Amino acid sequence: MTHPADDTQPTGQEQDNAAGRRDFLGMVTTAGTVTGLAACAIPFVASLKPQDSAAAHLPVEIDLSKLAPGQQMTAVWQGKPIFILRRTPEDLAKLQSPQLVDQLRDAGSDALQQPAYARNWHRSLVPEYGVYVGICTHLGCVPAYTAPAAAPDQTGRYACPCHGSQFDLAGRVFKGAPAPYNLPVPPHVMPTPTTLRLGENPKGESFDFSTIEQI
Repeated sequence: MTHPADDTQPTGQEQDNAAGRRDFLGMVTTAGTVTGLAACAIPFVASLKPQDSAAAHLPVEIDLSKLAPGQQMTAVWQGKPIFILRRTPEDLAKLQSPQLVDQLRDAGSDALQQPAYARNWHRSLVPEYGVYVGICTHLGCVPAYTAPAAAPDQTGRYACPCHGSQFDLAGRVFKGAPAPYNLPVPPHVMPTPTTLRLGENPKGESFDFSTIEQI
C-alpha cells in the first residue's frame, strides 16, 4: 500500500509562530535574569550605605577585665580599629627611656594627634592602658603588634606591613619612617578600673577627634 507523502515539515506560518515564541521566551528569560540581578544588587548596595551618623558616634564600652598585662585587644569605634594594650610596668619604664625617646620623631606629642589629657609620655588617660587608632598615618595600613619578648631589642612596637613605619607602645612613630605622625588617640574615659569607654571625654575635658592632624 502506498502511504501518503510525509507532511510533517513546518509551513511558513508555523515557522513564523515558532520564531515568535522563541523571541518571547528570550525576552522573558532576559527579564528574569535582570530582575534576579537587581534583587541581588539591592542588599549589596544597601550594605554600602554609611551607618546612621547618630549611631556611629555613640560611645563604645569595652570590658577590660580579661585583658592580661602584656596583651592587646582590638575594638571598633566609628568604623576604625582601636588598639587597646595593657602595658606592664616594664613597658612603662621603657617608654620613658632616654634611649627610646631619642629614636622618636614626636616623643613629646607636639602634633595634635591626641586629646590634651593624653599629651603625656604614655599618651593615654591611664598609664597602664594604651589606646590608639590602629591605622598607620602614612597610607592607612594596619600595623601589627610585636610583644617585647619577640622584639630584637626587647622593646615592643607596632610595625606597618606596607612600608615599614614603626611605632612604640605609646603609638609614637620612630624617626626615619614614612609615617609623619604618631598614631591618633581617640577620646576615651574609664568609668571603672576595668571599663573603657571610647568616644567620650572625661568630665571637664573636651576633644573633637575630627581636629587631629592626620589619620
